Amino acid sequence: MTQIVLASASPARLALLRSAGLDPKVIVSGVDEDAITADSPSELCLALARAKAAVVARELNDGLVIGCDSMLELDGRAYGKPGTPEEAVARWQSMRGREGRLLTGHCVIDVANGREVFEVGATVIRFGTPTDAEIAAYVATGEPLRVAGAFTLDGFGGWFVDGIDGDHGNVLGISLPLLRRLFAALDVASVPALWQRA
Repeated sequence: MTQIVLASASPARLALLRSAGLDPKVIVSGVDEDAITADSPSELCLALARAKAAVVARELNDGLVIGCDSMLELDGRAYGKPGTPEEAVARWQSMRGREGRLLTGHCVIDVANGREVFEVGATVIRFGTPTDAEIAAYVATGEPLRVAGAFTLDGFGGWFVDGIDGDHGNVLGISLPLLRRLFAALDVASVPALWQRA
């Protein structure tokens, strides 16, 4: 059985992979995200995903290492996790009633042969129009401070997202269809062969 390693501390990514039949080992990369820059939000989330996967892959002898990084693109700018509650409130006040793109960089490294494949998933987010009081209540839950773009689909934030165009898993932090394509590019025989069955 091929060892799957998730180079991420994200509980949402881990839960999604587990619900889809994988049981990855989690190794957090410790990459200094502030030290990595790029010319566009798409290039930035991909550079971060690749850096995280590479750091973890160097610690291993075999297996498939998955690195991911998510951020919201709004007005051509990249937004990760807000640093303070005040920043989260301001972010939501600027997002409400608008559309943004949730970007997730994906990188998979086959440690045994050093091959690496990568791609960015993009999902359009149509934000609702929460009131200032609703925004304050949402930020008070602490959830927006823990997630890219200051929102979730599968938590309190779901109340304030009117819809999406694209893969919902990408918004949660990892796109299963995209990941399947990356596995295929690395000649992984089939996804079902990776499933952990009870």
